[in-house]
Amino acid sequence: MAVKIRLTRMGKIRTPHYRVVVADSRTRRDGRAIEQIGQYHPTEEPSFIEIDSERAQYWLSVGAQPTDQVKALLKLTGDWQKHTGEGEAVSTVKGRSAKEAFEAPAAKSVISAKPAKEEAPAEESAEAAEQTEA
Repeated sequence: MAVKIRLTRMGKIRTPHYRVVVADSRTRRDGRAIEQIGQYHPTEEPSFIEIDSERAQYWLSVGAQPTDQVKALLKLTGDWQKHTGEGEAVSTVKGRSAKEAFEAPAAKSVISAKPAKEEAPAEESAEAAEQTEA
């Protein structure tokens, strides 16, 4: 059986993301897979690439052939260099940056302050009630 490491397309129209899967070469592109070993989201900035290095090394060692697209991803993660022994196996994948904390502008207030009720008339009415009781 010829085994390939390839991409399976997921997601909506115009918003693709892919799974990196190990599958028989005779199955359909989005057909049954033997194992899922990673994910690839090309539309994010920077692109999100996550591949289980241990499983990728295993499948490469038993003869699975990566497609051209997957080979490029494996080169980015450093797994292809580990397999072939070429150069240093360094991951060049850019990590996600942390989101900055949101701070509302202090100059503009979205919530309008209601005018405070005058308490003087309430005090006067309380004093008037005391005078009537006395």
